[in-house]
Amino acid sequence: MSVTAARGFAAAGVVAGLKSTGARDVALVVNRGRSKAAAAVFTSNRAKAHPVLWSQQVLSDGVVEAVVLNSGGANCFTGPFGFQTTHATAERAGELLGVGAGDVVVCSTGLIGVGDQVFRDKVLAGTTEAAARLSAEGGEDAARAIMTTDSRPKQAVVTGDGWVVGGMAKGAGMLAPGLATMLVVLTTDADVPAARLDAALRAATARTFDRLDSDGCMSTNDTVVLLASGESGVVPDEGALERAVEQLCADLAEQLQGDAEGASHDIRIEVVRAASEADAVEVGRSVARNNLFKAAVFGNDPNWGRVLAAIGTTTAEFDPYAVDVSMNGVRVCHAGAPDRPSDEVDLTARAVHVLVDLAVGDAEATILTNDLTHDYVHENSAYSS
Repeated sequence: MSVTAARGFAAAGVVAGLKSTGARDVALVVNRGRSKAAAAVFTSNRAKAHPVLWSQQVLSDGVVEAVVLNSGGANCFTGPFGFQTTHATAERAGELLGVGAGDVVVCSTGLIGVGDQVFRDKVLAGTTEAAARLSAEGGEDAARAIMTTDSRPKQAVVTGDGWVVGGMAKGAGMLAPGLATMLVVLTTDADVPAARLDAALRAATARTFDRLDSDGCMSTNDTVVLLASGESGVVPDEGALERAVEQLCADLAEQLQGDAEGASHDIRIEVVRAASEADAVEVGRSVARNNLFKAAVFGNDPNWGRVLAAIGTTTAEFDPYAVDVSMNGVRVCHAGAPDRPSDEVDLTARAVHVLVDLAVGDAEATILTNDLTHDYVHENSAYSS
């Protein structure tokens, strides 16, 4: 159940002193296989952190040898010193691994605006120690090293016919597309070229991570990278890799949703019978970002009027007086009017399912979100203190 489940990969997670808690905070994942093919997607936020800017250049040729990740500091808006720190990290890893710095992806997560000589020294020292501790059993430690406000590591594995896809993720706040505050490293021992990896990854993230919208806030550091070692010697059947990568990403996305900061409900908003998939996504996202709706769910109040009000702000094709809304299996609104009594809806469990039927087509999409809680506000009011 780790990023090293696929053959040809080694990982480590160490304590470098970036976190005041003394927890692991620097991770390293290395591809030791016959192939070094890779693909990645990054945040669409125009305010990109230095590691993202560096790693976008690294991925330009579809070759990646290693990924260095640190928590305890985002290395974002830290000026020229910050980019130099990212470059130095890649150079250190490359020197220790005997590979070019231009083939080393660098990822950081933590507080924006933090970056000084002490930070750099700790990241470099952690990189050195992680390189010395690499092993095929190091996936768990690596998954723990990338955590920030996460309460638990996120890992998953999907098994193909003679090949494997595995991965790790971090993320608990600023969860919104694209991609959410996440660092994700996926690995496979399938024999797949970079172009196919890129197509599979982009299709998967569009339907999974990009539809996780916990709090409507987009990060500066999001990175999802997929590495292929080719060590299985298997070229997956047409579509098999794509399905496996999407299944893996969906698993990790649900783990991120379940660990969202302060959340007491995990909300699945399913939009059906839309005129297009884009309409379904827009409607689902509008509900997911509606603070009145999210606050109502926190209070176990099935206030379906807030759902209709939210979808009414979209450009999607529908007639408000033809829409049905169900909550946890109870149709509370039919054709834009009250249906079953709201007191029949039980929202006390963590899982909440909202079904929105637009009654205009056959397209559908699902958006994942969470409720808006006192704990979320408290945790983020004191994040940098």
